[in-house]
Amino acid sequence: MTPMLIKIHDEMTRDALGERFSPRALETIIAANLKQDAIRGQFGHDEFHYDNDAIEKGDRYIIEQRGYILTALLSPASDSASIFAWAAFGRLLHAAQDFYSHTNYVTLWLDQYADSPPPPPEIDPLQKDLIESPSLHSGKIHLPMDGFYFVPFLRPLALRLLPPNSHGRMNLDSPAQGPKFDYARAAAVKRTQHEFDLLRKLLPPEMFVRFADV
Repeated sequence: MTPMLIKIHDEMTRDALGERFSPRALETIIAANLKQDAIRGQFGHDEFHYDNDAIEKGDRYIIEQRGYILTALLSPASDSASIFAWAAFGRLLHAAQDFYSHTNYVTLWLDQYADSPPPPPEIDPLQKDLIESPSLHSGKIHLPMDGFYFVPFLRPLALRLLPPNSHGRMNLDSPAQGPKFDYARAAAVKRTQHEFDLLRKLLPPEMFVRFADV
């Protein structure tokens, strides 16, 4: 994972969760989030990133990680159970955040407003008709060109050769991708807050206290 992507996932998670977790819990969550972009997470794990049109797989992966959180917190209280829950939450958040930078959700949302889109903080990250739209798709990985995309001096060549539905052409992973990046980032921060609020509703108070570790 490039330093830029590390910085962005780190910042988005901190912006969304702020003081909601103890420092040790937050650092464990962020470490698990960032680990999803390690080399071994880049191949054969489209669900980690919503790549290759893995929309349903990505959704199932988030549900699976949420289940791991609940299972861990239902077990007897221990540091290992808490760490397992925090790590699962970090993995969940990585997928949820990548949904907005690897799919065309932001484009579909902006298309509703023609030439007068609202500012990025107003994006709705969970607009039902867009989440369920048959037009929703994510970038496909075209090797080796999508690999060359991440080599700065080869990027112009890769972009010339990659098709419009490729990861390299579609991704909103950094400010260099243009103004849509700000919408993807804002949506990812809101989605991170949503996932936290959802667990706060699902967990009994005593379990939530263990989860937040505060």
